[in-house]
Amino acid sequence: MKSQDNTFSFEKAEDSSGFLLWQVTNLWQREIKKALEKYDLTHSQYVLLASIHWLTLHNQDVTQVLLSSHTKIDPMTTSTVLRTLQTKGLIQRQEHLTDTRAKTVVLTDAGKKIIKQAVKAVEKFDSDFFKSLGAGTNDFNKKLLTLLKWIEI
Repeated sequence: MKSQDNTFSFEKAEDSSGFLLWQVTNLWQREIKKALEKYDLTHSQYVLLASIHWLTLHNQDVTQVLLSSHTKIDPMTTSTVLRTLQTKGLIQRQEHLTDTRAKTVVLTDAGKKIIKQAVKAVEKFDSDFFKSLGAGTNDFNKKLLTLLKWIEI
């Protein structure tokens, strides 16, 4: 029997894109956390390390500002997580060669070693997690990119 209360615009919770996204995100994050435990990395630490490695491989001068923009992690959180990664000996922060206000971020040898291992684990998990989408994976990614662009407006 349908309730007379019209608080929600959906008949079923499964009709809410936001609720479904929240559920999938929680499941995905819980499993990513498990995949990263053996590397002693949080998900934010992993994302920043992987992004430093990615940007460096693509000949980018990696700064905290670039990392924040690339990862969509706010600047204060980026700085805090980078400080933790520096304490762990996985990154170094140095004065930028041309911009005295900026700091460049580089992986240490230990950071390179751990991120290469962690990326393999995360990519394996992602492959397993998203394989049920089959041929729809590329379309799913395009739709996620559309949402990211909408949010940036």
